[in-house]
Amino acid sequence: MEKFSIKTPLTGEYLTTVRLTTGGLCALAGFDLDSAEDFKVCVTESLLILKRNGYKSASVEFTVGEALACRLVGEDECGQRENGVEDEISYALLSALLGNAEFEKDENGRVKTIVFEG
Repeated sequence: MEKFSIKTPLTGEYLTTVRLTTGGLCALAGFDLDSAEDFKVCVTESLLILKRNGYKSASVEFTVGEALACRLVGEDECGQRENGVEDEISYALLSALLGNAEFEKDENGRVKTIVFEG
């Protein structure tokens, strides 16, 4: 089992970089094209959830073994939380594509950590 982790600002150009990195890790884990695309969508949507919950950056840790697991943690809270339908869409996508995503909230009810496996 190997781990790969990065800390990234939650801005557009860095989200694209994380998405590309995720695709490479999916290839290492032996995912087919559809499964890799689903996993990339889940990583991107998770990062967007953290951004909308008021974090400026995130720590992303992948564990590559018999499966590919991902743990995302919001960091550098900026205090501005966006409420909207976008989060509901993100949760629905994660549920439809994974079915097993775990969401941990902080003391203020903000999503702080998202964990899933593909």
